[in-house]
Parts: sequence; structure tokens; C-alpha cells
Amino acid sequence: MQASSSTVSVGRVSRNPRFDASMTAPFWSAADSITDFRQREPLEGAASSERTVVKVVRDGEALYVAVHAYDREPGAIRAAQLRRDADLSSDDNITLLIDSFHDRRSAFLFQTNPNGAMWDAQFSGVDVLNSDWNGIWDVAVRRDSTGWTAEFRIPFRTLRFESGAGAAFGFNVRRFIRRKNEESLWRGWGRTQGIYHLLAEGDLVGLGVLERGRNIALMPYVLGRAVSPEHDAIGTRLSDGFVGAKGGLDAKMALTPTLTADLTINTDFAQVEADSQVINLTRFPLFFPEKREFFLESSGIFAFGTEGRAQLFYSRRIGLDTLGTPYPILGGVRVTGREGPWTLGMIDARTGGLDQANDAVVRVKHDIFARSYVGVMWVDRAGPNVGGNQRAGGLDVDLPLLVRGYNIEPSFWIAGTQTPGVSGTPLAWRYGTDFPNDLFDNFVSLYRIDSGYAPPLGFVRRTGIWETTGHIDYMPRPGALGIRQLDFEAPIPSWDIIANVSSSPSTLVDSRSWQTANLTWQVLGVTLQSGDQFSASVVRSMDAPTESFDIFRTISVGAGRYWWTRGQAQYRTSMGRPFSLGSTLGFGGFYDGSSVDASLSGTWRGGGHVILGVDASRTEARLSSGSFVATALAGRMEYAVNTRTVFLTFVQFNNENRRVDFNLRFHWIPQIGDDVYLVWNSGYTTDPAAPYRFPTRGALSRSLNGAFVVKAVHRLTP
Repeated sequence: MQASSSTVSVGRVSRNPRFDASMTAPFWSAADSITDFRQREPLEGAASSERTVVKVVRDGEALYVAVHAYDREPGAIRAAQLRRDADLSSDDNITLLIDSFHDRRSAFLFQTNPNGAMWDAQFSGVDVLNSDWNGIWDVAVRRDSTGWTAEFRIPFRTLRFESGAGAAFGFNVRRFIRRKNEESLWRGWGRTQGIYHLLAEGDLVGLGVLERGRNIALMPYVLGRAVSPEHDAIGTRLSDGFVGAKGGLDAKMALTPTLTADLTINTDFAQVEADSQVINLTRFPLFFPEKREFFLESSGIFAFGTEGRAQLFYSRRIGLDTLGTPYPILGGVRVTGREGPWTLGMIDARTGGLDQANDAVVRVKHDIFARSYVGVMWVDRAGPNVGGNQRAGGLDVDLPLLVRGYNIEPSFWIAGTQTPGVSGTPLAWRYGTDFPNDLFDNFVSLYRIDSGYAPPLGFVRRTGIWETTGHIDYMPRPGALGIRQLDFEAPIPSWDIIANVSSSPSTLVDSRSWQTANLTWQVLGVTLQSGDQFSASVVRSMDAPTESFDIFRTISVGAGRYWWTRGQAQYRTSMGRPFSLGSTLGFGGFYDGSSVDASLSGTWRGGGHVILGVDASRTEARLSSGSFVATALAGRMEYAVNTRTVFLTFVQFNNENRRVDFNLRFHWIPQIGDDVYLVWNSGYTTDPAAPYRFPTRGALSRSLNGAFVVKAVHRLTP
């Protein structure tokens, strides 16, 4: 039976149907079919070039979605990835969106490729995508002479929904054909829409009675660790090695059908990949993304402020110092979910070691209009080593609107902090308006951040400032010469301008009062039908440090007022190529001198089990205080035995710290929900003056640091 234009009825089957993507069972023939897929790219609204059929059924425990992706050239289907949570945009892929709250505000996404690789994410708000979330679900795939089939099994306990009869879910399906760079969808195929535009989603109906009881999942872990002695660069032993073991527990419980509690005891994140090393050639702190699973699930609820610039809550402030060194997390609890028009989030964590702090966060949002909200957040940090209670709180409003088919999103937030020894309540606020559409993509914002503003669990790149940012992009589609879309910013550049907070905001238009500025004219940006991209830009920058700062090792930039101009060119090939390449070249002024920057990244995906990647960057600068060459290298090797067994090697080097670091990880998933990790981390000095530098015979026994970890996690569902 053909589904209607916006709804599909869910068939009912007996428990534990055959799960092998064959679609030979009689109930698949009787189920409603979705076949009306239309292109979003390259030809908006045109019928998909290849037929796609989607059917949905359920048993008492799970939802089953079967997608048959017909292809007249099955030998041209692209599939290179096998690893869980790999970026599947390099391959043909199918994405399901399930809005189980049916509120058109949040959703779960499940994606696979013809190899059966699994990727999932939580989506909230308008553009908050948490791709680090890992749900409990499974997929089976099958290829034949007509194309490929994916059958998804998504347990209801993985989703969040209102219990009772007459339930309905929001639903959408997207298919991507890599060799054609073709994106087609069942619903939301307009260029101003897409799969994340939940107002355009369809509906799953006929689900019947759904119940999500107060089920509990326990995830105990055991861990063994062998740590080598730590040395400095000249070989002096700083600490002894040790061998030890520990255990801990994570637990998940449905407090109500729509509220979930997570508990962690004696948490250890030894399996998390090391942060990427970056040589910082600025005078401002760097931002690193969160990677620890306990803080990742439902993290979109806790978003407040501007990521990487001014965040009221930055979860890496819990259990990590400013250098990324961990403090032990003795225990923590998180409650997230929805109750009617309210979105609720709460985190409370206790850390030990030198930190000895209790960190608490409360987040509440209330729905207004179709997709908008008004929210508040409260943050509190206390403990014997904190020096008294540090507090912060704020209010934010986000108003994503659809006006005559165009997206427009005004937003505002304001926050204040209270810090022992600092009088008053320093404030920070931001107003912004976004206009993210296909032909024009425009944005403007204005910040004010007081000098004493210091959220105890937040991230602030700079205080004591006025700041404005924005861009006006014109992006026509000529439909000729193999060009899919152009992108122009000239004659109006994108801008990021900062002035001292003692000035009024009117001084942001007076360059004599600026403290930092970047004006970028993108002369030309081109996206080809092949997926390749090219851009050329001219950048005018200024910086006015009030005191000297070290920019690289012993080379410093003195206080003063500097203006410089640079040219920049970028070229990236399509990820669909077996070997994809990205390159950037920048040249021109740099403070009171000049520099040439070059970066190169390459990834080889042969379609088998091995993926190789390399990233390299080099900056050669000449300043009045001296010259330097900054070099950073990173290499990745991935060998996937299958979709549940993978070995990863991550090697990094930078000449600022004169060290090379190795991160080797083996990850095995015996069954969905269980994990076994073997991890080796080690670092070595490359200082030519060190007696035990790398690479030197015997260096392995004289590493700066090293640790071998075995961790096993088992999921229990009593």
C-alpha cells in the first residue's frame, strides 16, 4: 500500500521477526510503502534519479524500518567506512529521523551505509546536533543486483515519548548517492529545509499503545592500567610507574516516559581519544570539544551562549584542568528530558584529587511558538579548594521563524557571574540575527562581556569587550560549467571586530578604537557538481596587544597596534573520491613581519578495511623579534575487521613542544551495548638536546609518559 503524502502507517508483527534485510516475510509486502523521494540536491524538487522504497513495522519492543535503495549501477555504489560513528558522508548512505516526542523540536537520527556501519545522533533546537550520542539499536544490510537494502531495528527504550494509545512519531528518510552527490528526501526536500527542518517532517501513525516503563540499564566496567615511569626531556624520572585496577558503574533509568536519569560512580574515561594538538599562534585560549560519553548525551539541552567564544556551561571544566589533565570523578547524576512544553536538564558531579569540588548545573527551557523557546540556566561550583561558592546564571531566547518560506532566527542571551573576591555581578550578553537560506546566508551579532565575567564552569575566550560579528553571503547557482553553487562575500566582508568595553558600542565602527579585527573578503567560492570546492579570499587583520606575549617558544610580539593583509586560497576534493585531499595556502603580512602558511590533509579510503589519513601544517614567519617555523603533523590509521571491531592509531607531532605522541586503541563491540577497549598512550621528546630523544634506539623505555589500559563495559537490563 502506498503511504499518503505526509503519513505512513506502521504495520504490526509478531515478536522477534526475521532480521536480515531480506524483506521476504509476508508482512513487508502488506506494509505501507514510501516511494515519493525528491531531490534537494542537485535539482530541487525533481524526482530522485534512483528509486527508494521505505516500509515500517513494529513488534512489542522495537520499530523496524526497511529501506531498499535501488541502483541501476550497483557496481558504482560507494562504501568505504565500517567503524561505528565514522563520517559516512564519504559513502552512499541512508538516514532515518525519528521525532519520538512528536514536537517538531528534537529528534534521533540513525544512519548507515552499504557496509552496515552505524552512525547516530541527537538533534535539538534548530541546529544543535550531538553526533557523539550512542543509542542502542542495530542494522542489517544486504546487496544484490538491484541495489542495496538496510533494515533498522530501533528499540522503543532507546527513544523518548509520551506513553499511551494513539501515539505518533515525526519521521523522515534521506538518501544520499555519493557518486552523483545527490541528496533526496521523503519530506523537507526544499533547499531551505532538509532533514533537520522538523516542521517539514512526515508522521508515523498507527503505532498503537506505547509504554516506556521505568526500565533500568546498568553498565558496570572493570579497568586495568599499567603506567610507565614519567620522565622529563633530559631523562630525569619525575614519578614511578604502577600497575593497578579499578571498577565503576554507569546506570540509566527512565524516571518517567519522557525523563531519564543517568548515574555514574567512580567514572573513568581512559578509552577517549586524545585531543588533537594545535599550535596556538594567538594570545587567546583554545577551545577543545567534549569527548566524554557521560557529558555528551543530551548535551544540546545544556547549550547556552556561543560555542568556543562565550559559553555559560562548558562540560570540560568538570573533571579536567585547563591543560586537559583529568581529576577523578567520584560520582555524578544527570537528569534530562521533557515534560509537556518544558525541557529540563540537571547535572551534579563530585570530583576528587586536587580539585575536590561539587559542580551543579540546572537548565530549564519553555516552548513558545512553533520552534522557539525561552530558557534559564544556573551553575554552581563549590568545594574546599574553590575558595567559596562560584555562581553563574542566565536567560536566553531563541526565535527561529519561517517567514514566507525563508528562515530567520533572532536570538538573545544574558548571563551574570558571582565570584568570591569580585564585587557585583559582571554581565555578558549577545544579540544576533541569522538568515540561513540558499541564495542569501546572512548573520549579524553584537556582544558585550564585562571584565570580571567568569562563569565557573564556562568558557570565555575574551572579557572586557564589545564585539560584533557577521557575514553577508550571496550564493547563486549558475547551472553551467559543472558549477553547483557560487559563494561571494565581496564587496561587503565578513567581520569580527572587538573594542574595549570602556567604549560605547558606537566605537565598533571607529577603527581607531579596535583591539582586534578580522575582515575577510571571499572573492570567489565555488562548489562543483563533483563535490570539489575552491575559494579565494583577502583578509585584513589587526591586533593591539597592551603587553608583549610569546607567540612561539622564545619569539614574542611586543605591545602595539598592528595591521596586516593576507591572501588565502583553499581547495578540497570530494570525500567521495578514494583519495580525498584538502589544502590551504596563506601568505602576506603577520604583525610587524610576514608569514607563509600551508596545510595539507589527505585521506585514503580504498573501499576495504583500511583507511589512512594525514594532516600537516607549516607556518614560516619572520618578525622583528625573530623568525620561526611552526610545524604540526598528525597521522591516522584505521583497520576495521568488521562493523564491531576496529583498531585505530593516532600519531601527533608538533615542534613547539618538541614531542611526538601515540594513541593506539582497539575497540570491540561483542554485542550492542557492550564494549571492550585496549588503549596505549605514550609521548616522547624530539628535543635534539635530549639524551633520549625520539627516534633513538632505546627511546621506548624512556618515554615522557606511557600507559596501557584494558577496559570492559557490560550492559545489564534487569
